[in-house]
Formats: sequence, structure tokens, C-alpha cells
Amino acid sequence: MMPVPNDIMSFLSSPHPASAGRGLDLRDSLKSDNPAYRKSRPRANVLVCILVALLVLLGLREPVSRHYRHVSDRICQRYMAVEKRARRILTHNPLIDGHVDLAIAIRGLYRNRIDSLEWLESFKNGTLAGHVDLARLRLGQSGGAFWSVFAPCPAKADDFSDENLAPSVQFTLDQIDVTNRVLQAFPRDFALRPDSECAMKAFKNGRLISPLGIEGLHQIGNSASNLRLFHGLGVRYATLTHNCHNLYADAALSERPLSKAKPHWGGVSPHGRKMIHEMNRLGMIVDLAHVSDDTMVDVLAGKDGWEGSKAPVIFSHSSAYSICPHPRNVKDHVLRLVKQRNSLVLVNVSPDFISCEDVNDPSGLPKRVEENATLEQVVKHITYIGNLIGFDHVGLGTDFDGIQLVPKGFEDVAKYPSLVAALLKAGVSDSDAAKVVGRNLLRIWKEVEDVSAQMRAAGAPVLEDEREVP
Repeated sequence: MMPVPNDIMSFLSSPHPASAGRGLDLRDSLKSDNPAYRKSRPRANVLVCILVALLVLLGLREPVSRHYRHVSDRICQRYMAVEKRARRILTHNPLIDGHVDLAIAIRGLYRNRIDSLEWLESFKNGTLAGHVDLARLRLGQSGGAFWSVFAPCPAKADDFSDENLAPSVQFTLDQIDVTNRVLQAFPRDFALRPDSECAMKAFKNGRLISPLGIEGLHQIGNSASNLRLFHGLGVRYATLTHNCHNLYADAALSERPLSKAKPHWGGVSPHGRKMIHEMNRLGMIVDLAHVSDDTMVDVLAGKDGWEGSKAPVIFSHSSAYSICPHPRNVKDHVLRLVKQRNSLVLVNVSPDFISCEDVNDPSGLPKRVEENATLEQVVKHITYIGNLIGFDHVGLGTDFDGIQLVPKGFEDVAKYPSLVAALLKAGVSDSDAAKVVGRNLLRIWKEVEDVSAQMRAAGAPVLEDEREVP
């Protein structure tokens, strides 16, 4: 998420390009981008696929082998329009967006009042302001999302006291409550059990996979008990920091004014090591979006006898530093650690994080390059990471509803198929595209749960809060 709350609130109260996408006909999204191709595309393409399948079947007196099925699939893919291939991928593989900020949009626009018939109808029919509503999720063939329950950093960001952080805890509870109320209002559309085992079942039943994520450990108010309570309420990942340091780790940025942060702990603090261990034990995914380079390396590689996270981690909404040199993005040496630890970077689509150049600004922040803020630039980040460390380690975390600007061609959740088609046009295979849209995130989620089960079976102790009993 971009710096808030003021920026987000001004964004939420203004017209948004997403409105131009409302009312899209599904048939429009199936058309090729190239009119000449549409005119010249022969009907024989379909006949080729049918003929190949018939030849394979007629040529074998036994059931078709796996090898021949793969040959047939590859030949058919060659002749099938990428838009139709994209739709087929999304039909059989859940697209799980790793970071969607619907809750903060609801708070800013509607003050969390979502029980009116007007709001429910707007969410259902696709006329809600912002980037996300149910109609556009369905139009975009979404398989679900990690719904961020964001709370802003405290005004006194360098005060880590329980008293200073208490409002952040209450803010988080409000956000969890409103998100769960949305999910519960549409039980036929949203899955209410946030675990990886039920995720594919929910997808096959037509429901959107719907775990939550907190965006900074300031939100737990220095309490492992709160972390566990949030887990019980559906939170399945916790970002270690937002744009402020906390008791547990260093952030990449600081606010007021927004700038690259100066180190406080030099990475993960002693308290942070204990909390990450508790997150591993609990089955809470560790998220490294927003954290400093030192924090990234500590968690992925360990430090001073500490092994780092026992479970794979994610970057829920970060992009490639080599393409856009922003402190929020992930450098190549960290990407290689991501591969070593079987972890995952979910690419953020904000123009600030995909299209920028270093201008030696005193803030340490780059300048946004408007002309490159496009869908193709998002694809460039995904393929860069995929080509560097493998497509098992890259996915999508758009930050929709948490960003002011969006890339041209990828304005809201209805455009997910456009992203998949663009990946295919860029040479990404169908199987790798399936990993990017959601299979990788499901794998990480399951592995985090497996580590949790192993730690509990081994008797790993619960992290108790160190507080004086009155």
C-alpha cells in the first residue's frame, strides 16, 4: 500500500479510471487486440485441434497416454488465441491476488457502513467506486484475494509503546470486522474458511478464496496474543512493517515526509526473531513487503546464529528493483535468496513501483516515469523475476484499492484476463502463467501450514506476552 491516510482518502473521494471499465461485456475481453489477426484467423485452427485429438485417439487402441495428451495440448495452444488461453487458465487455476485493499476503501468512502441496500447493490452490480467489487471480480475471473486489513502507522512513529499502538489494534479490529461482514453478506460468492486445504475446494465450487492480511506488526500492539486472535479471525499473513519501524523490524520507508528510512535495528530485532518464530508456529505467513533490505536478508538468510524464518515467506506487493529502483522493491541479491528459501514475490502494479528512475533525490526516492506505467510494464517485472529465479517464485499482489494510480490497460480487477493474456504474449507458458496467478501462492500457504504442524508436533512453545500482572 502507498503512504496513507491522506493520499488514499483524497483518492477515494475523487473519480477513478476504474469507472470506465464498468459495464464491460465479457465478449469484449475475449477479442484479440489485433484487428488484422481477427480478420485473418482461419476457422481451420479449431479444426486442427479437433483433427489432432482424433488422430491420437484413432491411433491408439488403449486410453490416450499422458505423453500424447501433452502433445495435443501443445499443438492446440499454438493455434488458440491468447485471450481464450488466458480464460482457460483462469477457469482451471485460481487467480489469487496477494494484496487487495478493499477494507480501507470502504472505510474512506463509506465509513464502514455497508449494510444499506444501496451499498450492497453497488458492490454486487459493479458500480462501486475504486478498483474492486463483486461484479468486476467475477468479470475478471478472480479466484480470490488476500484482503488487507490495513491500519496506518501511528503519528508518533518512533514511539513503540503499548499506549501509542493501542489505537492501531482497534483500527485493525474495525477493518477485520468490516471485511468479514462483506464476506458474510455474500456467502455464495466468498469462502469463509481461510486455509489452503479448503482453498481449491472453494474455487471449484465457485467461491472466492478469502483470507485476510495485516500490514505491519504495529497493528498487533506489541502482543503475540493479539497476533493469535487475529489469526483466529481469518488473518493468514502479517507484513513485518508498514512505512514505519516497529518493535520487531526495520521498514524501507518512513513517513512525514515520505523518504527512505534510516536504520533503527539494522534489520530484525531480538523481539522480531521471537515473533517470527511464533508466526511460523502459528501458521501465519511472514510478509516482507515494506521492510528494509537488511530485514529482508535477515529473515531469508538468518543472522548471528539465527536461522531466519523456518517457513517460506512472501512479498505480498513488491516489484523488481532492477527495473524500478524504489526502496520498496526487491533487489537481485534478495531475489536469489527468495529462490533459495523457496519463497515468493507478488508483483505490485502501482506505477510508483513498476515505472521509475533514480534522480538522486535527497529523499532517496525515485521519480515515477508516467509513459511506462502500463500493463506491459507489469509483465516486464513478472518476467524479469521469473527469468532470474524461476516462475515458481513470482506472483501477483496488485495493491488495488490501496493505490492512487493504476497502469494503463490494467485499471481494475476486471482486467485480470488481460494480464494473463499479456504474459502469454510475452512468451510465458500456460503452466508458468498458472503458477503466477495463484498456484505458487497456494503452494507457499500449504508449506507454511506444514511447518506449523511440524513445530506444534515437536512441542514448540507458545510465545507469551511479557507483561506485569496487576
